Amino acid sequence: MTACFATERLPRPFDPAAAALARGGFAERGAAERDFAASAPGGALLDALGGHSPYLADLAIRESAALMALAERGPDDAMARALDPLGRIDPATPRAAVATVLRQAKRQGALAAAVADITGLWPLDRVTGALSDLAEASIDAACAHLLRDAAARGEIRLSGAARTDPRLVGRNSGLVVLGMGKLGGRELNYSSDVDLMVLYDPSVAAYHADRAGAVYVRIARDLVRLLEERTTEGYVFRTDLRLRPDPAATPLAVSIPAAITYYESMGQNWERAAMIKARPVAADRAAGESFLREIRPFVWRRHLDFAAVADIHSIKRQIHAHKGAKGAHETVQVEGHDVKLGRGGIREIEFTAQVLQLIWGGRDPGLRDPTTLGALSSLARAGKIDRRAAADLADAYVFLRNLEHRLQMVADRQTHRMPEDAQGLANIASFLGFADADAFRAAFTQHLKRVERHYGRMFEAEPTLAAEDAHGSLVFTGVEDDPATIATLRAMGYANPSAVAAMVRGWHHGHTRATRSERARELLTALMPSLLGAFAKQRNPDAALARLDGVFGRLAAGVQVLSLIARNPALMERLAGILGAAPQLADHLASHTAALEGLLVGAGGTIGNSAATLPALLKDARHVEEAMEYARRLVLEGKFEVDAATLEGTFDVDAAGEARSALADAAITGLLPHIESEFAQRYGRVKGGALAVVALGKLGGREMLPGSDLDLVLIYDHAAGTEASEGKAKRGQPPPRSMPVSQYFTRLAHQVIGGITAPGVEGKLYEVDMRLRPSGSKGPVAVSLSGFQRYHAEEAWTWERMALTRARVVAAPAGLKRKVEAAIRAALLRPDVAGKAIPDAVAMRGRMLRDLPPDGPWDVKLGRGGLVEVEFIAQALQLAHARQHPGVLATTTRIALGRLAEAGLLDAEEAAALVGAERLWRTISGLLRLTVGRWREDQLPESVGAALLHACRRLNPQDAPVDLPALQSQMARRANEVRAVFERRLGRPEAQQGDRE
Repeated sequence: MTACFATERLPRPFDPAAAALARGGFAERGAAERDFAASAPGGALLDALGGHSPYLADLAIRESAALMALAERGPDDAMARALDPLGRIDPATPRAAVATVLRQAKRQGALAAAVADITGLWPLDRVTGALSDLAEASIDAACAHLLRDAAARGEIRLSGAARTDPRLVGRNSGLVVLGMGKLGGRELNYSSDVDLMVLYDPSVAAYHADRAGAVYVRIARDLVRLLEERTTEGYVFRTDLRLRPDPAATPLAVSIPAAITYYESMGQNWERAAMIKARPVAADRAAGESFLREIRPFVWRRHLDFAAVADIHSIKRQIHAHKGAKGAHETVQVEGHDVKLGRGGIREIEFTAQVLQLIWGGRDPGLRDPTTLGALSSLARAGKIDRRAAADLADAYVFLRNLEHRLQMVADRQTHRMPEDAQGLANIASFLGFADADAFRAAFTQHLKRVERHYGRMFEAEPTLAAEDAHGSLVFTGVEDDPATIATLRAMGYANPSAVAAMVRGWHHGHTRATRSERARELLTALMPSLLGAFAKQRNPDAALARLDGVFGRLAAGVQVLSLIARNPALMERLAGILGAAPQLADHLASHTAALEGLLVGAGGTIGNSAATLPALLKDARHVEEAMEYARRLVLEGKFEVDAATLEGTFDVDAAGEARSALADAAITGLLPHIESEFAQRYGRVKGGALAVVALGKLGGREMLPGSDLDLVLIYDHAAGTEASEGKAKRGQPPPRSMPVSQYFTRLAHQVIGGITAPGVEGKLYEVDMRLRPSGSKGPVAVSLSGFQRYHAEEAWTWERMALTRARVVAAPAGLKRKVEAAIRAALLRPDVAGKAIPDAVAMRGRMLRDLPPDGPWDVKLGRGGLVEVEFIAQALQLAHARQHPGVLATTTRIALGRLAEAGLLDAEEAAALVGAERLWRTISGLLRLTVGRWREDQLPESVGAALLHACRRLNPQDAPVDLPALQSQMARRANEVRAVFERRLGRPEAQQGDRE
């Protein structure tokens, strides 16, 4: 016969007696088989199979015709013949017959792959790719049968074409089957099980969406049974569905919306690694691709996050059961070694590639190759792994995967462990074509040691419990103080080194929540010299380190934070600086550790991204609760980024105010449509109705400070003659309740305020103050546009109109926004306003000085010449002159002062002095809020004073105070300048103290 392979490449039979038995059994099948066994190529092939593998010998005999065709035409033709019946199963075929077709395809496909592998006709990637094709075609055929069966039961819809054409059955079926692991990466091994994830879209094909889950769960269960059930004909594939979301708590088939929600909210980093290889393998492949696109941000993150690093080490420890254990997981050996999980094994190679992909793949899509060899190659090209290391790992991977296949071919067992006896080891060596066991042993151990060396360099640099650095000895073992360590701490600047040493020992002993895990303590030990050095630079290092201890005490786990710090050295300095000056931010870090990533921003170049990201994220939210959750997370992270940059002096007070205000604007604008939509489902809509959210105060002026609440007014409008809401009932839902217009918008307003102030896991978005609404706390929460206009025409006080100078529509439909803005402008330009604006403002300031005295020397808001007086000057002059000079109106104080100067209503020098003072007051107020809050003493803490001086130097480099006394002199000069302008332009507030309204 003519053979497609070279007989000299076949391994000689290790067991000649078994080989002869296999050849004889094959010959007994018929005359053609007898001739094949007697031929040199046929005999050599049967000897190679039977002399090493009882399983392959039996398979060759059972599928004798397929083996002879393969020997003559080649494995590509043989695999195509094996797969062909899977695509031509008649719709009327009963399940038992379908199972028979599947098992026969598996036998013939497995035989083709084994022969192509053993003869060297296929390289490793072709072998694993063919086995993956076989699994994919089998799963697809099984799904097609099960979907037709569900359609016949009247449970799902299939088009007429899909009922007859197997290629169309899966389309729009609602069923998605993802191949995970080696199947997903087209790297299936010879006796591998197939990792699947079964998903479904309840709204696509099921007749009853509420019962879709039961339908698709049954399909998943029957799919597993079809593939796994063993009979005398064998089985198709062992199946594992445990890679689905939260397998302990979810059914075999998971709805696509539930899966997306899981990955967005609870997905783990090991699941990100698993999703690198995920791909649709059966049923509705288009829906599968859509699902993978939806969760792409979960898998491929733009920035490395600390949790990923922590889980990297967790995965490593899962590979090596525990440190110090001897055996297959700890040492390189031969007999009994696990070629997958053991030291230097396949998993370490895959782990290396996947970890580097998770770290860098978010930035570089070219690194997202799902195959191990492809990933190593792309990582080497991108410079993310040494080329020599990548080549060694790739060579070892090919060797170990070929070895893995031989181990599994012997008895079709899903094993990865080397034989423990000499005869078994010699059989495997022969099966791989080695001259003897010693030659195999040498090659095997060489590959393992290379993998172990490269892996160890990248992932196993272990810290020690004693560290030496430029400062000296730092040893924190035992229970007693180490004298050399105490001397080192004292030299570094710690006032109470014994207390510091005791604190650090407590960390190492797991006395605080953050360091209870072994990995956290290992990371902490490695970080200790740089950590103590960074905190030693603070003005009060003992207090700063004590705040870190407080953070550690409130963290649920410390591995994430410590891992992030370990991989970003500059972060240590920023963290120390913040904890050294701002205990409030330390508390925030303890509750919101994700905020640490904001510290990586550095110079503030990307601060404010949360405001830009939030609208799109909220728009894609599926429901109001999800939108609120997204908003809380991004707002809290965004506020922390701005606060940290402000504290460090890298973000000036104007930019910080605008960034905080933009964040609040984005949250309100993004949440309002979700809240309105959810409310409309219950109460319908008001014809022509809409709600506007108007900001006043610091938000209105885009001057928000740390911790600023939101001064809001809610205004609504509707079509003339409309008295109540109305709406149509949706299918399966009760009809909306009708509600009178005023009650409707009052309740909607409460929902809006509740959405902003409701606490969640991440805290609450903002506090809201609505006392500036018409009639104050006695008025309705939402006011009609006509009511707003009437109030400001007939009842509003001057102080309310002063507040209105900062009114800004934050969220509203375009039409209503124009109407509200016109109403605000009309209220400010009323002829009766101008004449009493200034005297009323002076009287009001006088009463404030009498009833609300400043709260200590650092109260720059209420003090003489403080922030309130600057704002009163701007607001009163706008009201007094806006009718003649409408261009002076501006919601931001510094802009309004500039416009007043341009109109000749202030001298340029006066405006400059007021703007400078206003910036200084906001800078001081913001820094105090971040650090000590209210401070009634004359002397500030040293660290706070240093931060304040740094910010003031950045604010005005030409007139920078050198110390706190110089700053206090500057404050007194600024206050005098403000008071002088106040008295010149408005009047003396003290002269009005006796007046009553």
